[in-house]
Amino acid sequence: MTTAVPDERASQAPATTPPATKAGDQIDVRGPRFSAGITFVVLATAFLLEAPALVAGQVIVFAVAAIAGLRYSPYGTLFRGLKRRLDLGPPPATEGEAGPRFSQLMGLLVAGAGLGALLAGATTLGWALVLVVVALSGLLAATGLCVGCELYAVLARVRRGKVQA
Repeated sequence: MTTAVPDERASQAPATTPPATKAGDQIDVRGPRFSAGITFVVLATAFLLEAPALVAGQVIVFAVAAIAGLRYSPYGTLFRGLKRRLDLGPPPATEGEAGPRFSQLMGLLVAGAGLGALLAGATTLGWALVLVVVALSGLLAATGLCVGCELYAVLARVRRGKVQA
């Protein structure tokens, strides 16, 4: 559940083309891990400080990435800026945007439900939902395993009828 970052070099679109994301967009595989690390820190800090405002900020980040596309994600913008500034070079690999973007939607739904519960006074439920996102973000940041991306892949295979019962 991270904010993934499209790699500008992966796109061969002319410079005059608006940076809209398409189903076939490729992203730098380092972007989701970077974004997951920020998400982990933001939401863990929110939990430790009991600060629903930080959860609300992260929900906004998830919403931008899930709805507008990963190219517009605040964490993606930061990653691309650091990548240029630190001259990290081309990505070691790229992946399709669809899985990480689906993961952002899942982060939006779970963290959003957590925020709603916190605002409604159901703090135990709210923080439990936030901690689910913390755990999944930490897993992605530490290992590169994106559970939301894997779920997307399974659902895509089911939708195509390629999964046997």
